[in-house]
Amino acid sequence: MEKPMDHILWSDFEKIVMVSGTILRAEPFPEARKPAFKIWVDFGPYGERKTSAQVTRLYTPETLIGRQIIGIINFPEKQIGPFRSQFLLAGFETEQGVVLASLERPVPNGTRLS
Repeated sequence: MEKPMDHILWSDFEKIVMVSGTILRAEPFPEARKPAFKIWVDFGPYGERKTSAQVTRLYTPETLIGRQIIGIINFPEKQIGPFRSQFLLAGFETEQGVVLASLERPVPNGTRLS
């Protein structure tokens, strides 16, 4: 049985700035209420941005470095404890933990999803 969903217009999708980036740095975020990492990503022409991500069940900081990911970079910044999150790291919630959305092959940082 299909889950019900609201349909959006193409113009709604065009508002979402979803781009590729490469993780430069990741470190534990012990001040977060739920286990999380602080992650810094190079988004090419959009610059370097940081986020807090609850991906600690399947990843370590070391396994994240250099990984190319998908980020949604036009949400407003969000204060998470003492840390300012500047983008949303795309992933899929599973019973085992969040699985990062990743690319099938490398593309330049800042390439927009189409």
